[in-house]
Amino acid sequence: MSRQSNRTTDSKKMNSELFTLTYGALVTQLCKDYENDEEVNKQLDKMGYNIGVRLIEDFLARSSVGRCQDFRETADVIAKVAFKMYLGVTPSVTNWSPAGDEFSLILENNPLADFVELPDNHSTLVYSNLLCGALRGALEMVQMAVDVKFAQDTLRGDSVTEIRMKFIKRIEENLPAGDE
Repeated sequence: MSRQSNRTTDSKKMNSELFTLTYGALVTQLCKDYENDEEVNKQLDKMGYNIGVRLIEDFLARSSVGRCQDFRETADVIAKVAFKMYLGVTPSVTNWSPAGDEFSLILENNPLADFVELPDNHSTLVYSNLLCGALRGALEMVQMAVDVKFAQDTLRGDSVTEIRMKFIKRIEENLPAGDE
């Protein structure tokens, strides 16, 4: 029985490492294809956005999470369910703004950044920017416009990785005339 459990753990670790290395190869190729870090950052965000738009359906189906009542509940679901489900980590939700429309996700360990050191000539590269795009894309599909950006990054020498999320507005569904 314990052999099977060890195999499952080893398989998950291998899948995680394969994903991390594949993502690293993707970022490396983007750095070769584009002239500056800002363009690479835009491409990572765009790719993440497209992933998030598609991933939300899988998340809703697999997690059986209902509609969140407010932004605080959304933050908890992102941290405790989504990050755990797809990245195997649970960031802490902290640094709420007084208005309750902005918070930080603190990652002690960013799984995308395992085995990574940024070269000196890529000081403005936001290596894990794909995460920001994925969060933005997924939330847009559930009618929430948000601004998502990295505030701190362990790859830049910070002690933690911090993703800052700000609620912009609720998106109203515009149905074509006659489809109501």
